[in-house]
Amino acid sequence: MMDEKTYKEIQDSFTAYLTEKKLRKTEERYTILEKICSFSGHFDIVMLHQKLDETRFHVSKATLYNTLDVLVDAGLIIRHQLNSKSVQYELRNIAETHLHLICMKCGNIRELKNTSYTNFAKTLKITRFTAEFYSLYIYGICSKCKNKGSKK
Repeated sequence: MMDEKTYKEIQDSFTAYLTEKKLRKTEERYTILEKICSFSGHFDIVMLHQKLDETRFHVSKATLYNTLDVLVDAGLIIRHQLNSKSVQYELRNIAETHLHLICMKCGNIRELKNTSYTNFAKTLKITRFTAEFYSLYIYGICSKCKNKGSKK
């Protein structure tokens, strides 16, 4: 779980967004945000639904999808379509710290913290464009799949 100060900043940002867009500030939305903040990395709709069920907080999948869309629009979470099979989400402040290595055979995703890429992205100047954040995906074959292929 993140520190209380960071969580409060995210929660305040969410409240400001809801107010600006004239959206309702519901218990469901704030509880979903709280559960999302307890993930230390990627999560999907099934993982989020399970985490809510564990605390006996039951919401429909439609409510989850709608809230995730609101949180993406608010810039608080990132939606990753890493391959054709899965959509995953991650808190934006976590997503900015690493790049994603995605195996094209098994779909496994590995995160890599590499400061040379993050530093490069911060210094990138693009004409008529102001970067807010970045996310880097590198597609290839993981060592497990590569070793399977060479043993045949």
